[in-house]
This record gives sequence, structure tokens and C-alpha cells, in this order.
Amino acid sequence: MGEKIQDEKQNRRWPEVRARLFRMVSVGVIDEPVNQGYDVISTGALIANLAVSVMATFQNLNAAYGGWFVLIEQITVFFFGVDYVLRVFTAPELYPGNSRAVSVAKYCLSAAGIIDLLSFLPYYLPVFFPAGIAAFRMFRVVRILRLFRINAYYDSLNVITEVLISKKQQLLSSVFIIATLMLGSSLCMYSLEHDAQPEVFSNAFSGIWWSASTLLTVGYGDIYPVTPLGKFFSICITFLGVGMVAIPTGIISAGFVEQYTQFKLLGENGKEEILSFLGIQLSPKDAWTGKQVRDLALPSGMLLAVIVRAGETIVPEGDVVLLAGDKLVLGAEHLRGAAPVELREIVIGEHHRWNGFAVGELDISRKEYVVLVKRDGRKIVPRGSLILREGDNVFLYREGMKREHRA
Repeated sequence: MGEKIQDEKQNRRWPEVRARLFRMVSVGVIDEPVNQGYDVISTGALIANLAVSVMATFQNLNAAYGGWFVLIEQITVFFFGVDYVLRVFTAPELYPGNSRAVSVAKYCLSAAGIIDLLSFLPYYLPVFFPAGIAAFRMFRVVRILRLFRINAYYDSLNVITEVLISKKQQLLSSVFIIATLMLGSSLCMYSLEHDAQPEVFSNAFSGIWWSASTLLTVGYGDIYPVTPLGKFFSICITFLGVGMVAIPTGIISAGFVEQYTQFKLLGENGKEEILSFLGIQLSPKDAWTGKQVRDLALPSGMLLAVIVRAGETIVPEGDVVLLAGDKLVLGAEHLRGAAPVELREIVIGEHHRWNGFAVGELDISRKEYVVLVKRDGRKIVPRGSLILREGDNVFLYREGMKREHRA
């Protein structure tokens, strides 16, 4: 029986560990210091690795600090490997609706998973395949793509991704037009120039190289037409090339304008809802102590925002068990169309005018009600005959009106 209970606890613990690791490796989750620290370490490792890769190309720096460069690269690449293992382990959290095998396969075959794999695997492959060391070193460039994870921190970088995704159809259309024009111009130029300079325009690929350098206005100068028809055709293609390059540029520019206009409209016309939060601390006798979050049956419109336990902030997922001493932060939506309310606390001092008076005799507004009295740590229902004493904490509920000025 004891072993069965132990196994059940172990089975419940692993999903919790996996969920915490998933929040840790997910970029932009900063609800706990360990998650924020992992983001800092991950970003620092990537920047250090890229900086070393660039500085190692300078012979004087490599001669002086080559040993340090190798050490930094070893440490950072090892970190990339550990990061990949953690992401594979937490893949079920990324794809919660699938089995573990399917979730791992989805991550490994995704663009992010392939980039993560190529960030460290080529570094160790020369150990098994020494002949391919030059080709494997080329894959270091893939690590640069990890920088796109920083998008989670900056909305301005996210706009770039949003524009490319929203305008992908138009961009693909412009690329198709450019590719079609490039192929047509290359074949035409080959037909016009092959007889005049067969060693230059030797095949259709030579025409493609010329058309690419002309259309994209990067002109290299190694291939150019010499016949009158070829030169005339080149002028026409050059003018068309300027327009073709301007098409995707205009699409992307229009996408940026649309995105920022949308953000502006959301900011100006967006509706803000007020949430009121209340912090309470559970005692061993409270009804919620020992219950799971999913069993609390909170009223509609109320939510459990966070749980603070021994200084640690816990996300209130359904299987989290509340313990005595937990501090709960409860939130509730503002009632639409209702007048705002106030809840204030008054501590009765020795010379307070309410000291010794019954609740029913208090000089308060008809819009104000005594809802609770705390005395010596006990909560007392405020009946009209209750006599207030020194040290009492009186809580008053007030409907939304301007305060009445009393003498």
C-alpha cells in the first residue's frame, strides 16, 4: 500500500517538475527569479558564442586569446545541448493535446527544434566524422537564428514577424513574379548573346546570373551584353528590375503602417476593465486549506491570481493543493453598469467617538454599512446591538457617492 502511494506521488510530481521546467525554458516567462535568470543566461550564452565566433576570425585575437575562445565555445555549446534536452523533455507542455511521442516529434521537426539541434550537434560531429569538420563548422551560422527568441521581450521586434506572416501571400506573389521575369530574361539574353560571346553566355545559367545581378541592382560586371539588341534588352530589364525590387519593399512598408495603425487604434479605442484584488492568508482551520485549486468553486467573475508560499510565487494551476500559511491573491471584475464601491477600515481608539457605542447607533451615512468587526483576531457579525470597543477593527462598505462632510 505504501509503495502504491509513493508511486502515485511520484507520478504527480513529474508533471509538476516538467511544467516548471517548461516555464523556465520558455522565453519571456518571468514570474519567478529562476525563469528570469534562465533567460538572462540563455541570452548571454548566445551573445558570448556569437562574439567568440566573430573574434576568432581575426588572426591577432585568435593568437592571443584562442584558448579562451575555445573554452567559451565549449561551455556555450554544452549549454545549448542541455537546453535542447530540456525542451525535448518539456515538449508535452508545448503541445498539451498530444501524446508524449507526438509532442516530441512535433518539436524536433519544427523550425525551432531544428535550429536548437543544429546549434550544438555539428560541434560534436567531427569527433565521429573528422573529414567533415569544415562543413560542420559552417552550421555555426544557424546559432544566429536563436536571436529571434528575443522577440518575446520586445513588441517592436514582434511587429516584423507579424508583418511577414500577414503579408506572406503578397510576398510570395512578388517573389514568383521576380523569378518568372528572371527566368524569361535569362533565356532571352542567352539567345541574344550566345553567338557573340559563347564563352560568357555559355548556357542558361549564365543568363540567370546576369539577370539576377541586373534585376537586384548589385551588378558584378563579369557578364554584360555586347550586341545592340542585348544592350537594349538589358536597359529594359534594368528599369523593370527597379520596379520588381520595389514591390516587396512596398508590401513590407505597407504592412508596418497597418500594424502600427492597428496598435494605435487599439490603444485609443480599447476598453479598460478594472480588477480589484484582495490578499488573504490561509490558516489551518480555513475551509480551503488542503483543497486543490480546481475544487474551490469560486464565484463567477472571481479568479485566484497567484499563490505566495514561503516567498515563492506559484501559478494557481488546477492540481495545486493549498496549504496553511499560503497567501492568496484574489481578483474580481468590476461590475459593469454598477456604481463604484468603497471598503474602508477604521481602528477604534480610546478616544474615538464610536468607542462604547452600539453599531446601530453609529452616525454614518445611509449609503454606508458596517460589514465586519474584528476583535482579538476573531471575526464578529456586526449586529445592531454589538458594542464597539477600543482596539476593534471596523470594516465599512460604501456605495459610490461623494463623501458627506460632517462637522
